[in-house]
Amino acid sequence: MLQTLGEWVWWERLWLPENVSWSDLEDTEGRVYAKASQLYDAVPCAFCLLLVRYLFERYVATPLANVWEIKDRVRLTAEQNPLLENYFCSKARAPSQAEVRSLCKKTGWPERRVEVWFRRRRNQDRPCLRKRFSEASWRCTFYFFAFFGGLLALYDKPWFYNLREVWAGFPVQSMLPSQYWYYILELGFYLSLLLRLTFDVKRKDFKEQVIHHFATLTLLSFSWISNYIRIGTLVMAVHDASDILLEGAKVFHYAKWHKTSDAMFVVFTVVFMVTRLVIFPFWLIHCTWVYPVELYPPFFGYYFFNVMLMVLQILHIYWAFLISRMFYKFIFSKLEGDDRSDEEEDDSDPPKERNHKSSHMNGSGVRGRANGH
Repeated sequence: MLQTLGEWVWWERLWLPENVSWSDLEDTEGRVYAKASQLYDAVPCAFCLLLVRYLFERYVATPLANVWEIKDRVRLTAEQNPLLENYFCSKARAPSQAEVRSLCKKTGWPERRVEVWFRRRRNQDRPCLRKRFSEASWRCTFYFFAFFGGLLALYDKPWFYNLREVWAGFPVQSMLPSQYWYYILELGFYLSLLLRLTFDVKRKDFKEQVIHHFATLTLLSFSWISNYIRIGTLVMAVHDASDILLEGAKVFHYAKWHKTSDAMFVVFTVVFMVTRLVIFPFWLIHCTWVYPVELYPPFFGYYFFNVMLMVLQILHIYWAFLISRMFYKFIFSKLEGDDRSDEEEDDSDPPKERNHKSSHMNGSGVRGRANGH
């Protein structure tokens, strides 16, 4: 049964065009081809990147945060209240006004006190500023080296300038050492992001991030096995171009270098729109939809690869909407942070409540006077 399943999984018509077999992609003298077993190299690479990230955040990002005087905001701890804690964990982190009134009846607290409790409790679960800075600086550093390393591997290749060269001799195209390392590092990086997803800063587009990481890993793995390596390297370079600027803008925003952050955000917006909404669909997806059928009949891998590219493009459109909204705020009002972020809320008591509490603490209230304090 397992043998039959393996034959179905590795059926040549799923991965390769007609009249091409796995035997055509066996290594010969002077020619080396990508192999599915090499994808396992991404697993140790992912764990190595996690170790490098830990060392980077501890010995580079943390000292840099100290130099730039990036400090965590002092948070007020929510009062101990088992009833509200149970409601927070099991039902709603942000209750509606009707739910707040119901909780007031159960706890005997005023509405404002319940609302402040939930704000403080939500803030306790949010990542601190230094954690955000460390994460952004790590991603910015990786994307920087990945992008310029990718350009170094691509700049002298004919398919970097003429997309028809992507399919010259396909799929019998020898793999280059630079392509191997580019792929394994990118696969390892996105795998490490998946492994860290529940520990990293959780944003409002968390589900979209998960879909993006899975789609990217699936695309990279499939393109490796089917020898779509040339187009795969171009797709990675296009994505890394804007990611450097996004993470860099966050780094300078956390460091309160607002002019630098604003300038990088403007450049990021332009680069994102050009690379993700113009180059990616009208150059790269056009290259994978149109040119291959001029050489061979469509097969399963052709449709699968293009569908996955379209999934990425849908995510690009979604993020372009969020970025456009942020850019609008930046131009016409005031931009505060990242629209995708779960921003920290003001967890202080309102002035009236603070005065009311302080009056009781100082013994100036009716109860204080009655007790003779």
